[in-house]
Amino acid sequence: MNATETILLNFSEIRRRSIKLWQGISKEHLHWKPDDKAFSIIEMIRHVLEGEHLFHKIIENRGNLGTYKSPWQDLPYSDIEAELKFAEPYRKDFINMIESLSPSNLEQIRVERTEVGQSKTLGDYLNRIAYHEAVHTGQLLSYLRAANIDRPKIWD
Repeated sequence: MNATETILLNFSEIRRRSIKLWQGISKEHLHWKPDDKAFSIIEMIRHVLEGEHLFHKIIENRGNLGTYKSPWQDLPYSDIEAELKFAEPYRKDFINMIESLSPSNLEQIRVERTEVGQSKTLGDYLNRIAYHEAVHTGQLLSYLRAANIDRPKIWD
């Protein structure tokens, strides 16, 4: 397995577990949040899905977002299935982009985000994107525990 295949496997496994978690949350709990300043459950799920698209655009532009406008900007919140369906074509584009990379691309291409003082190889940047989703999956598990809501078993 080369580096690109390993990154793809990581993205696949993280999303599989995220979806298992998300689909195990009842519609009645989607707007729960631990405090007024936190994301609600549905807001956090959208943040993950929308964030992946934003990161993809950052990669395409090697760090410069320019006049980026999120496709989620005016989309009302609905339910998990609607969120996943809306995000599906963006996820496919993102995965296709990763599949097109050679292992040398992961080391040679740099993502320069001068506004945050970040300069990373593409391989490093992709792993940080995966980590972002994994962290929010753990955060949602914590939300469910705090709200005394049953947690789906994502550790198989």
